[in-house]
Amino acid sequence: MTQYLLAIQQPDDPTDPEPQRPDDETLARIMRDVEQVRTDMRDAGVWVFSGGLAAAASATVVRTRGDEVLLTDGPYAEGKEHIGGLTILDCADLDEALHWAGRLSRAIHPLPVEVRPFQ
Repeated sequence: MTQYLLAIQQPDDPTDPEPQRPDDETLARIMRDVEQVRTDMRDAGVWVFSGGLAAAASATVVRTRGDEVLLTDGPYAEGKEHIGGLTILDCADLDEALHWAGRLSRAIHPLPVEVRPFQ
C-alpha cells in the first residue's frame, strides 16, 4: 500500500482579509458531501487523516541561512491558489487514490484536488 496526499487547491486573494466563502446553504451541502466521502473512505479502510487549513496569509515560512533561522510571514510562494485542506489515504495504487480524489472533487466542486504519492 502507498500513501497519497489529496490536496485541495483553494483560491487565495492575499489582499482580502476575509476570503470569499460559500453561502451557508452551499457550505452545509459541501460539508455534508465531504463527510460522506470521508465515511466511505474510512469504511473502505483507506482513510488516514484529513484536515482543513487556515488561510495562506496565516503561514510562517522558516528557513536557515548559515547559522541563522529566518522567519517570514505569509506563504512560501505567491500564487492564486494554495492548499486549503488535505487528506492522506493509504491505497493499493494510484487508480484507487484517483477514484477517491474524484469523489472528493465532486463533493467540493469547483475546487481542484491534487493527488501525489509519498516517496
